[in-house]
Amino acid sequence: MDDETAPQKGTVTQRAIDRIKAMIGEGRLEPGQRLPTERDLAVQLGISRSSMREAIRALTVMGVLEARHGSGIYVTQLEAGDLLETFGVVADLSRGPRLVELLEVRRILESTATALAAARITPDQLAEVEKHLTAMNATEDPEEILAHDIAFHREIATAAGNETMAAILDGLSSRTFRARVWRGYQEEGAFERTRREHAAIHRALLAHDPEAARAAAAAHVGEVEQWLRAQLGT
Repeated sequence: MDDETAPQKGTVTQRAIDRIKAMIGEGRLEPGQRLPTERDLAVQLGISRSSMREAIRALTVMGVLEARHGSGIYVTQLEAGDLLETFGVVADLSRGPRLVELLEVRRILESTATALAAARITPDQLAEVEKHLTAMNATEDPEEILAHDIAFHREIATAAGNETMAAILDGLSSRTFRARVWRGYQEEGAFERTRREHAAIHRALLAHDPEAARAAAAAHVGEVEQWLRAQLGT
């Protein structure tokens, strides 16, 4: 393939991707259903087999399709977590101002999710949140704190009852970046401050107070945002 034909082929592949997505969106292909063979699908959509193969490969990477060895290509269950995995890649690879932008998005969503969780969280979920808070308070090891910090926020996002929001937040919560934050906090002696922020979130959840939960979560992520801006000198 030469450079002159590559853009055209890319356009055909994108059209194939769009057609398959439309078939799923219209219910002609259901979650868990096996696709027609590559050849049959290419004929059905009037697209070359090579373009169809590229489209299927791209949709597999997106989590829309899955290849089962010896069985064929299937539509996935289209779970939000699978479809939004790329958020994690964006968060892990972003640097500088773009990372600040992602934190701004996380602050908005995290505060909303925490407010929803305050209204909906169950006693068992509250116990899990408290377990991770206690574990964070019991160690000075940044790696251990990091693991429980991630679990603390993930449990809250789950308790919010919105799987799509939880998946986006999970993707935005880059483990690589959070490890850097916790190491920075350790150097600055800021563990106590962030523990107080987590405790404030927990108190709001215990009180089932959505507005207090929203404010506590926004303040917590806002502190991380300010820390990053200071690191960047912005």
